[in-house]
Amino acid sequence: MRLQWACRISALMVGLALGAPIPGPTSEKIVVDGSTGVMPLVAALAKAYQERYPGATVEIGQGLGTKARLQALEEGKIDIALASHGLVVEDLARRGMAVHEIAKVAVVFGVNASVPVTNVTDPQICDVYAGRITNWKELGGPDIAIAPRTRPDSEVDAEVVRGKLACLKDLQMPQGVKVMPRSGDMATELAASVGAIGMTTTTVVEQSRGQIRALSLNGVIPSAENVGRKAYALTRDSFLVTKAAAAPAVSRFVEFIRSAAGAVVIGANGAVPVK
Repeated sequence: MRLQWACRISALMVGLALGAPIPGPTSEKIVVDGSTGVMPLVAALAKAYQERYPGATVEIGQGLGTKARLQALEEGKIDIALASHGLVVEDLARRGMAVHEIAKVAVVFGVNASVPVTNVTDPQICDVYAGRITNWKELGGPDIAIAPRTRPDSEVDAEVVRGKLACLKDLQMPQGVKVMPRSGDMATELAASVGAIGMTTTTVVEQSRGQIRALSLNGVIPSAENVGRKAYALTRDSFLVTKAAAAPAVSRFVEFIRSAAGAVVIGANGAVPVK
């Protein structure tokens, strides 16, 4: 019930912040691609932007690697590259690009709604991924087999948890741990698989409408407040990379994201706005 009311309040806040559609250019198209981990948040922002400016279209791709996304931006194949790490601002500036940090997002261990457990510790997580804990009853939950899921080691969510949890740093995942290539794959798997656990973000959890739950880690809730004051350690950044001399449509979209209305959308999607 509280979750339902939270969703209604979030929707109301977004509606109030965005207000009525605002007349803009009759037609504009912005093509966005890059990090699949940043896409869920930018997709929500794009939807809100298009509702505010009905003549605008924001087209979001299927995902591009670090080198490919910047090359696509440089060649004019996309207007905005999404990224979460590996950016050297000075180098990009020399290439005629600009970096816009828009949000910080908690990386969490998300579980399928069938799992009532609310908190795990670092050692428990490592035991799950090492195959030493295989049933939720061992963690105070029901008699349900644990279905561990992970992201490729080169992806940000995996890098974050391996970097912060010492016992995961060099762990060789056993064959029973299923690898989810994209952020969307992980979201689908966690929502559909009974007993599943995997690394994802609070944005994905918020957008799952109760199908995925975020676990506290060592008793610390991955809330916006805890992310903002750095009490929750697992976080990732969300960046937009544009050409330094961006087209008016691109600049307008970035300005919307950085506005009060954009901040409301970011907060409603489980992230913390960055000015």
